[in-house]
Amino acid sequence: MSELTPSQTVGPYFALAVPWPGRTAAFPPETPGRRILIEGRVLDGDGVPVSDALLETWQASPAGRYLTEPSHEPGGLARAVVDGAGAWAIETLMPGPVVGPGGSTQAPHLLVSVFARGLLVRLVTRIYFPDAGDLSADPVLRQVPPARRSTLVASAIAQDRYRFDIVLQGPGETVFFAP
Repeated sequence: MSELTPSQTVGPYFALAVPWPGRTAAFPPETPGRRILIEGRVLDGDGVPVSDALLETWQASPAGRYLTEPSHEPGGLARAVVDGAGAWAIETLMPGPVVGPGGSTQAPHLLVSVFARGLLVRLVTRIYFPDAGDLSADPVLRQVPPARRSTLVASAIAQDRYRFDIVLQGPGETVFFAP
């Protein structure tokens, strides 16, 4: 019988193999829809930027279909390497609403995985938009305590431009879901 090997964290090896050059855009430029830019920072519990993280976003198309569903719509996946100041950005299209549990409708959102040194597993969160869909009716967002829901909603900082900081722990910690 072989012995168990020690557990490993998700980094820093991913910085060599996982980044996807040119894929900070979730959809090709010719894909129709409302183009948006989402930018932010990854911060630790003391508000210090995390400089060696990687974010992967996955989303539905503007028509509310995921890449895995039969369609002719390309894209939906992007990766952003966090820089030395903890900053990241992706370009994408505003996603459409998708079907949720029990046939409910989920407000437009992005699914986000956070990979970083020191994490044993990826962290999973969502980005919702203050001006897209009825957030109060979203079945997933309703499961989050009201005082913490704002950690899942991006801030509009200009037309078609949003800010979403990810706080890994402590006061203002972003809500994370089981992967």
